[in-house]
Amino acid sequence: MDEIAKEKKVCVTGASGYIASWLVKLLLQRGYTVNATVRNPNDSDKTEHLLKLEGAKERLHFFKANLIEEGSFDSAIVGCEGVFHTASPVVFSPKDPQVDLLDPAIKGTLNILASCKKFPAVRRVVLTSSMATSTFTSRPLTPDVVVDETWFSDPELCKGSDMMYYVLSKVLAEEAAWKYAKENDIDMVSINPSMVIGPMLKPTINDSVASILNLINGSDYYPDLACPWVHVKDVAEAHIRAFEIPSAKGRYNLGGRVLHFSDVKKILHELYPSIKLPNKCVDVGDALPKTIYQLSNVKVKSLGIIEYIPFEVSLKETVENLKELKFV
Repeated sequence: MDEIAKEKKVCVTGASGYIASWLVKLLLQRGYTVNATVRNPNDSDKTEHLLKLEGAKERLHFFKANLIEEGSFDSAIVGCEGVFHTASPVVFSPKDPQVDLLDPAIKGTLNILASCKKFPAVRRVVLTSSMATSTFTSRPLTPDVVVDETWFSDPELCKGSDMMYYVLSKVLAEEAAWKYAKENDIDMVSINPSMVIGPMLKPTINDSVASILNLINGSDYYPDLACPWVHVKDVAEAHIRAFEIPSAKGRYNLGGRVLHFSDVKKILHELYPSIKLPNKCVDVGDALPKTIYQLSNVKVKSLGIIEYIPFEVSLKETVENLKELKFV
């Protein structure tokens, strides 16, 4: 048990989610007490995989909370030193963008920060944002361009296709969070992951892992899209370090190699020669990056993350997990 975590209590919002589940797992391993918020603590589909984690019986406590209800996170946050706000929908094809994405992302973030403001014991908030808040600007992305934490997406460029509503929700939520944190003297750090893959602790498919499942499960096409990729365990680790390291501040973009889906397909073929993969490349919107670019990892090294889990390892673990869960 980590001495730094001994007898420390933190809150993880949206604890049943993909990244959040890994975050809870690593926090428990370090000896933290975790107040985990879910919409319905009695829903075993949301809690069963977390209750099986090492240390859960002794140090994991569930709280009912809803992103769009003011004050509903108070009981989970009181007495906590840190709050990890991961609860935000990841939906690439929303039925109602305002209800499914924008309201829970923006209002939910502000509601949680308002709860944090009530309790002086909270010394830092770690916000789960997205690389999407950096890469949608008027500057073209080309192989010689290096994206870093000084890049901020333009909300006006994040409107249009269904997938862009997800991007818009992350951009507006992070923008609102920084404004609120500054005005209310809240110590906040944001972790901005790129495309997250790796094993799922909850046996429910999420949209980022679904992008790999679609390639290996009979889809006729792959998207004309290039993005950085990162293992979910690296993302969870970065969250914890952003809380524990006193000098951590501002935004941290998180992503390893930038690969086009055609490159991902080639690596999949090398790993699994017998799997039938799609041949057709389909446009998914003019605003989405189609060419390789570079992602700076200078700032994230200050969190002690010197090397990411290699993409090939991340990809293989993702596919094996999908097989184990019988999605393939």
